[in-house]
Amino acid sequence: MAFFTSSDDRRLFFEDTGSGAPVLCLAGLTRNSKDFSFLAPHLGDMRVIAMDYRGRGRSDHDPDFMNYNVLRESQDAIELLDHLGLDRVNVIGTSRGGLIAMALAASHPERLLSVVLNDVGPVLEPSGIAKIMEFVGKQPVSKTYDLAARALQHVLGPQFPGVSLARWRQQAEVQFDETPDGLTLSYDPALRTALLEQAAAGPAPDLWPLFEALQSIPTGVIRGTNSDILGKDTLTEMHNRHPDLISTEIPDRGHPPFLDEPQSVELIRKVLVTA
Repeated sequence: MAFFTSSDDRRLFFEDTGSGAPVLCLAGLTRNSKDFSFLAPHLGDMRVIAMDYRGRGRSDHDPDFMNYNVLRESQDAIELLDHLGLDRVNVIGTSRGGLIAMALAASHPERLLSVVLNDVGPVLEPSGIAKIMEFVGKQPVSKTYDLAARALQHVLGPQFPGVSLARWRQQAEVQFDETPDGLTLSYDPALRTALLEQAAAGPAPDLWPLFEALQSIPTGVIRGTNSDILGKDTLTEMHNRHPDLISTEIPDRGHPPFLDEPQSVELIRKVLVTA
């Protein structure tokens, strides 16, 4: 268990395990370093670094919730690399983490060995964003991990057919914290306010220039076939703009795949620079 202090004095948590080529794992919007627990066993020959963004997991909440944004979080990622003395790393970014990876490609391309985007691209489907906003910042109704597992299976089952209740319980443990009074969010609820105020401030920025910054970097994309965030047309256009891009689609997966699926592992191993 380790922490570093950001340039604006936030205490941020990270995990640093294994040895070999470094891989920085960047989680989804409301997730944290635990999100890569399913993938980690498949990266046993690599140095796996996973961070909790500010306001998530074991990292400090930010009194200025508007700092919950991709640019500040990408700066935190660079400060973590500086703290660890790492010049270049592979990056695996799930959802929000993929947006941060694209921002890093635009601002610090020299720090990136390769990038894997897990179910995210420069266009975010409005239906998926609306679904995310239904739960962001709202405390879980379920009081136990077992009940939360059943709730996750009920809500996400149509996008993830065949996923066992046992796996959903593992996912519940990743997403929620358990207290004597029941389950609670593992992130600052003010994240919702940040998203709403950022959306009200103006139209979403064009993210294609950030994606195009990956053109000289080995890049792979994983898409769940049932994804409501990364559309098929967007993935096609990503290939058009990055001719060396490789991608795979994971059957029976929505947003986002767990990353331990054989197709996910195969693509990740193909893209990561290990020497």
